Amino acid sequence: MEMMELPRPEPGPGELLVRVRAAGVNPLDYKIRDGAVKVLLSFSFPLVLGTDLAGDVEAIGPGVTKFKLGDAVYSRLDNDRIGAFAEYALVRERAAARMPARLDYAQAASLPLVGLTAWQALIELARLRAGQKVLIHAGSGGVGTFAIQLAKHLGAQVATTAGLRNHALVKSLGADVVIDYQTTPFEAVAKDQDVVLDTQGGDTLLRSFKAVKP
Repeated sequence: MEMMELPRPEPGPGELLVRVRAAGVNPLDYKIRDGAVKVLLSFSFPLVLGTDLAGDVEAIGPGVTKFKLGDAVYSRLDNDRIGAFAEYALVRERAAARMPARLDYAQAASLPLVGLTAWQALIELARLRAGQKVLIHAGSGGVGTFAIQLAKHLGAQVATTAGLRNHALVKSLGADVVIDYQTTPFEAVAKDQDVVLDTQGGDTLLRSFKAVKP
């Protein structure tokens, strides 16, 4: 990796030029760097990394109707248009949203990928609903902290795994049952779950089948 100067990009049709004020860093970013997802995502070099950002609209391409100059936005960039780790980034209009006024840039930049992951997993795929039980692994992580709050908003009963030092955090987010994964097998506590959200993989995924309903 190296720091380098590039020309400031110009927005094309349906694009925003965003002055990046903050960028989120996710496991996906180092996996892209390491080539771990090249089967799913093909990139050519040189490549500017970074998928999550928050910033201000500095220029607008033809056809943009939802934003104006100076708007504060946040975005999870499209896979073929990453590049949040830079002073400026091109963002397709459909991939941007207005930044909530109650958040600062760093907070907003931390949300898009983990928020979309939790939403797609719990709502679009699992169709989680009130009264169901869900086990969320790594509750104190980026996806986990968002998923706990979303699941509670939906009215679900939430169990989560977390180290002892993070128990107060996940409880404050709404977790009903907190399991110390370092001392207690989670499948011995969380049983007959309607949904398990696992971002860990490996042995955790295999053991999760003991916690979920047939």
